[in-house]
Amino acid sequence: MNYAVSIPAFGDFGEPRELAELARDAETAGWDGFFIWDHIVFDPSFHPMVDPWVGLAAVALSTSRIRLGPMVTPLPRRRPWKLAREAVTLDRLSHGRLILGVGIGDPAQWEYGFFGEPTDPKVRAQMLDEGLEILVGLWSGEMFSFQGQHYQLQEMRFLPGPLQSPRIPIWVAGWWPNKPPFRRAARWDGVVPGGRDGPLSPADLRQISAYIAEYRAGAAPFDLVCSGATAGDNPEQDAAIVEPFIQAGATWWIEDVSPWRFGWRWEEQWSPDATKLMRERVRKGPPRI
Repeated sequence: MNYAVSIPAFGDFGEPRELAELARDAETAGWDGFFIWDHIVFDPSFHPMVDPWVGLAAVALSTSRIRLGPMVTPLPRRRPWKLAREAVTLDRLSHGRLILGVGIGDPAQWEYGFFGEPTDPKVRAQMLDEGLEILVGLWSGEMFSFQGQHYQLQEMRFLPGPLQSPRIPIWVAGWWPNKPPFRRAARWDGVVPGGRDGPLSPADLRQISAYIAEYRAGAAPFDLVCSGATAGDNPEQDAAIVEPFIQAGATWWIEDVSPWRFGWRWEEQWSPDATKLMRERVRKGPPRI
């Protein structure tokens, strides 16, 4: 099992230097991954926030070991060729530590509707699939063209390519038990499931793993990601929370490090107390089993 933190790069962590300092703390404390949310705006309180790619560049330059990336980036609101360039740049800057999490984006009104972009989930799913094809085509370093319903590229070559081989790992997010995102995830390198009707259980994770296995070809490694909250100062209690997910086949535990796990309301601005609690949880380190 690998252990990561999930950080909404808002509030005090909407400042790149503060985010980079938190990432250094995470690496020192023994976490394996440092993932941040990717939003333009998030809720009616309009939190201050950092651009995720600028923020991740600061994280990359402030750390040396920890994996990093957006978890997740709403690819349908990005120009795929721009994301392809940004991802390769970050992969090379971090010496091959990037993991790219992707999804259709949620909440749709905040991610798309406020900017006059499509909110229909089927349209966004089509754009996601086309965007993924474009990413890997451009990352190949070979001549590439694309003619799709939403995107068209004349023949071109993108250089340099990513450091990671055969390419940057792609994890696909989806709300279980909505099945299409999990069929999509089966074509890539990992899945980041959330519960549509509430938190996922180890039994849910086993169902997800079995469902993806039905659609997955080949024996390449595949990451099954779970998430939750542990205290970090009670090993037995933490083990009781995490161990069932390990037995269910999870390869990554992503710790929720946000004000909301500590009782803040979603539409409430952070206070310094929230920042303090988040820092403290990161510094306590992962729930090693």
